[in-house]
Amino acid sequence: MAVVGVLALQGSYNEHMAALRRIGVRGVEVRKPEQLQGLDSLIIPGGESTTMAKLANYHNLFPALREFVGTGKPVWGTCAGLIFLANKAVGQKSGGQELIGGLDCTVHRNFFGSQLQSFETELSVPTLAEKEGGSDTCRGVFIRAPAILDVGSDVEVLADCPVPADRPSITIASGEGVEEEVYSKDRVIVAVRQGNILATAFHPELTSDSRWHRLFLDMDKESQTKAFSALSLSSSSRDAQDGSKYKPLDLPIFE
Repeated sequence: MAVVGVLALQGSYNEHMAALRRIGVRGVEVRKPEQLQGLDSLIIPGGESTTMAKLANYHNLFPALREFVGTGKPVWGTCAGLIFLANKAVGQKSGGQELIGGLDCTVHRNFFGSQLQSFETELSVPTLAEKEGGSDTCRGVFIRAPAILDVGSDVEVLADCPVPADRPSITIASGEGVEEEVYSKDRVIVAVRQGNILATAFHPELTSDSRWHRLFLDMDKESQTKAFSALSLSSSSRDAQDGSKYKPLDLPIFE
């Protein structure tokens, strides 16, 4: 049975643990680097990203988290977890915060505004329905949420949503320190996948829809299948090389 780690520094890790239990999966709370050992996958939950980063630094978790992402094992970030996994984050507090990285995107930390501007909406996610069944929409719970401003060519966009009319203007300092508008589109990206990384700006763990967690577990099965295929290919290659080493000599036949 797969063992899923849930980063348990702050935020909605209890809700992820409960969601995993509902689908019969063992979840393990992770607070120290050594607790990442033996995990098949990892969820980085929502919460207050600056506080989470400070706690991760305190426990010296960032090197181990980056190493885990680099192994190719599935990693899913929700809300603050999305910020952690992004290669670049804007709209941060003064001094910024440390990121894990690995996801080729730029995320805006507080795209949808303050806690008072939190909202729920229906999101169109055809990929979720295709892989896990059910409706082609899901309920998106956005709490002081980030959003993805742009993605690299290897990133698959799973969902976007309309930009709320009451969203505050998004600005970022240019090289000269002048504030300039950086986003003016009508829709914004809120869920993506790149290889072993899944990221959502919203909180599936706060709904009764388990399909996102099942989708994440299917990513774990995919990674194990790929690892087994790579191991088999490597073994076959070694066997072929070994066979060539011990190939019988082609001696002439005398009659």
